[in-house]
Amino acid sequence: MSEVLVVVEHVDGAVKKPTYELLTIARRLGEPSAVFFGSADKGAEAAEKLGQHGADKVYVVDDAEIKGYLVAPKAEALQQLVDKTSPAAVLFVSGYEGKEIAARLAIKIGAGLITDAVDVEEGAVTTQSVFAGSYTVKAKVNHGVPLITVKPNSAPVEEVGAAGTVEAFTATISDSAKKAQIVASQPRKASGRPELAEAAIVVSGGRGTGGDFAPIEGLADALGAAVGASRAAVDSGWMPHSFQVGQTGKVVSPQLYVANGISGAIQHRAGMQTSKTIVAVNKDEEAPIFELVDFGVVGDLHKVLPAATDAIEARKG
Repeated sequence: MSEVLVVVEHVDGAVKKPTYELLTIARRLGEPSAVFFGSADKGAEAAEKLGQHGADKVYVVDDAEIKGYLVAPKAEALQQLVDKTSPAAVLFVSGYEGKEIAARLAIKIGAGLITDAVDVEEGAVTTQSVFAGSYTVKAKVNHGVPLITVKPNSAPVEEVGAAGTVEAFTATISDSAKKAQIVASQPRKASGRPELAEAAIVVSGGRGTGGDFAPIEGLADALGAAVGASRAAVDSGWMPHSFQVGQTGKVVSPQLYVANGISGAIQHRAGMQTSKTIVAVNKDEEAPIFELVDFGVVGDLHKVLPAATDAIEARKG
């Protein structure tokens, strides 16, 4: 079987959950191998966990030379690794960086690229939600090595108990790839909640909150969920744009999505309708969101959500 390369997303060596999901998918396509950009010691630490989740081999690309630059050096390194390994596919987490690296790599190796897949089957056949969520389609790359970016929460995390073999990979990075350098960065303020795009549960609020997101945040904290917002809530200045779910915000695919006071305009639906289970709370029983949901509550979110939060806390306690 051919190798399937999985590009690792990590924070200072701590592998993020969507990477483990990609390893589950990679086992459907071939023999999973992880690609870790970072120092040798961090790579060795990560290899143990990556191996437990199915990575037969972990290629560690020392990032000392490319740290501080944008994604072009990583795309060049991956091009050289693809040339060496001739993989059956390359998988990326479907985020800002993953999609940009994948796009650059596609141009370099002359391969097809599929973004925002919500499932990948044997033979690298993908499932996507397209045209603002109006259609669900299956697609397959028919030229070159399939490059696929996959949304978080698209596959279960499965441990297989293996041990990943570490292999250092040295890439030659051109000067042209180092023309865009990061001159300053600022860590995002920690909220104590999961990252919106990766969360298994998302609780969102819209115009119906009237600007009061306390019930939304209370339910989110009770569920261990991320907080999201509709475009109307963001445009009104109630929440920052980084919380926006929708076509012009973040596209999420959690196990559970709870929409509160959100009408369900197509712009918002495009950002969340691949969620596995959808619940809506809205005073308007004719709201379009109810056409999409698995469970709906017609009621005032300011009364429904605190009652739900109290019930959840009571069951937890």
